[in-house]
Amino acid sequence: MDLTNLMRELSDAFGVAGFEDDVRKTIHRLVSPHVEEVRSDALGNLLAFRKGTSEFTLMLDAHTDEVGFIVKWIDERGYLRFAPLGGWDPRIIPSHRVEILTRSGQRREGVIGSTPPHIQSDEDRKRLIPIESMFIDVGASSRQEAADMGFRIGDPLTIHPPFTELRTGYVSGKAFDDRAGCAVLVEVARRLAGARLGLNVVFAFVTGEEVGARGARTAAYQVEPDLALSVEGTIGADMPGVPEESQPVRLGRGPAITVADNTIIVPRRMVEALERVAEGSSIPYQYKLPTYGGTNAGAIHVSRAGVLAGVVSVPCRFIHSPTSTLRIDDLENTIRLVAEFVKALPNALEREQ
Repeated sequence: MDLTNLMRELSDAFGVAGFEDDVRKTIHRLVSPHVEEVRSDALGNLLAFRKGTSEFTLMLDAHTDEVGFIVKWIDERGYLRFAPLGGWDPRIIPSHRVEILTRSGQRREGVIGSTPPHIQSDEDRKRLIPIESMFIDVGASSRQEAADMGFRIGDPLTIHPPFTELRTGYVSGKAFDDRAGCAVLVEVARRLAGARLGLNVVFAFVTGEEVGARGARTAAYQVEPDLALSVEGTIGADMPGVPEESQPVRLGRGPAITVADNTIIVPRRMVEALERVAEGSSIPYQYKLPTYGGTNAGAIHVSRAGVLAGVVSVPCRFIHSPTSTLRIDDLENTIRLVAEFVKALPNALEREQ
C-alpha cells in the first residue's frame, strides 16, 4: 500500500478520544503481518512487539484518538447538544456535517447549526458563538424520534470531510493528528520486518492523548521502555499572517525534532542522536520551535523511575480542525528517520553516555 492510500485508510477510520475501536481494528490489520505479537490492554492501547538481540527496549508511540465531540443532551425538538472531546476552536465548528456513531455501531449524519445571523442583533453577530449554543440537526422532530433513530446521550461524533489528494503528493483529510504518526509506525514496522534488530521494539498505538495522554501513561508503565520516541502530527503554520519566528514547523522541510515543548524538555543526547542519524542518512529535518503544544512524551518520560524520551513529528497544517493537510515527502522522510534511528540503536546513544 502506498503512503497516500495508507493515510486515506487511517484518516477515514473513526477514532474520537475514548471511542478508538474502529481505528484500532484498522491498525491491528495493517501492523500484524510485520510483528511477532499484538495485544490490547484495558484502555484500548494496541501494542505490537518485535524481539531484538538485546534486552534494551524502545517504545515507539503514536496516538490513535482524534479530537471530536460527544452528545450530552437531546432536546424535546430532537436537536442534539454536544460537548468537545479534545481541543477545538469554536469559530470553525458551525455548519459542518458530522458523523455520529450510535450504540448499534451505525454511523449517522447530522449538521451542526446555530442561530442564523439574519435574525441576530448587531451585537450578537460580533460575539463568538459558544459550543453550548450550537446544536446538531439530524432530521428528527422530537426527542422520541431522535431516540428511534438510534441517538443516545454519550454517542461520539466527528466532523468527517472526505480524504482528498489535492495534488500528487499533497493530501487533505481529518485526524492527521495523529494518524500521520500511526502511519509512520505502521510503515516502519513493515520496512523493518525480517531485519535483525539490536533491541526490542514495541509499537504502541495508544488512546486518549487528546484528553490528557491517558493511554500513554498506562502503556509506558507496562512496557517499561529504556527509550521512547513519540511520533506526532504537529503544527504546520507556514501560512499567510504567521511570522516566521512563530511558525512551529513548516511543510516540505522534513520531520521536526522537538527540543522542548509544554510537556517535556528533551535531553540533549536524545536530540543529538536523532540529528546524527538524520545527517548520516541525508534525511532533511527541522526543529519544532519551542515551546508550543505537547505530546505523549510528556507522560512517558515521567513513567516509573523516568524514561529517556524524544519526539519526532510530521508537519501538518490545520490540526485540531475538520481538515488537515500534509506533504507525502515529509511523511516519507519521517518514516526514514524513525526506521534508521531504530536500526542505529542502542549504539546511537553510546557516545553521549
